[in-house]
Amino acid sequence: MDDAHVGGPAPVPASVGILGRGRVGAVLARLARDAGLDVATASSADDPAEACTRDVVVLAIPLGRFRTLPAPLLRGRLVVDAMNYWWELDGARPELDDPTTSTSETVAAFLDGARVVKALNHASVWELENLALPAGHPDRRGIAVAGDDPGDRAAVAALVDALGFDPVDAGPLAAGVAFEPPTDAFGSDATAEELREMLARFPRSQRGRVVARARSRG
Repeated sequence: MDDAHVGGPAPVPASVGILGRGRVGAVLARLARDAGLDVATASSADDPAEACTRDVVVLAIPLGRFRTLPAPLLRGRLVVDAMNYWWELDGARPELDDPTTSTSETVAAFLDGARVVKALNHASVWELENLALPAGHPDRRGIAVAGDDPGDRAAVAALVDALGFDPVDAGPLAAGVAFEPPTDAFGSDATAEELREMLARFPRSQRGRVVARARSRG
């Protein structure tokens, strides 16, 4: 695993549930199966119960529909938020455009009792489809991991590593704002080292200054 600071080594979760069968959900399911993991997927038309029993459940639906997620089934589960807010598609959503919080914190508040970790959202579909590489490959790309519990971050980091990417510790869930759109990290297809540099300079970016001002007033 690339980043020991994610929370120490952790075993790769044996099974993955994916809520969403769009392009992101489909490619993540393929990568997980290629890694030898047990995978269950569910679309919005399916019963999500089976997918929600897996060791890790990945949310790969449009973020604007997060209130349709089966919160009772996800209580106590390790949940990866791979969703993004697009006002062009989701419409104006003040709760998702609030600079005093990250979108993952909003999702976590709705999924009361779920152990939410932000990851896999900032990679382009093309990157996920084409740039998954073995550990140690010089062109391997980085994936940021943000969550409040170090053990949960470590488990998601192990999953990211198994999928073919280098996990990069981004800190607590609130820090997920540094790799939401629009930030330098989002869609950058960066190596782990490049991604760390992008996350480090986020506070000095235009979006970072907006977030800092809003949170200082809060």
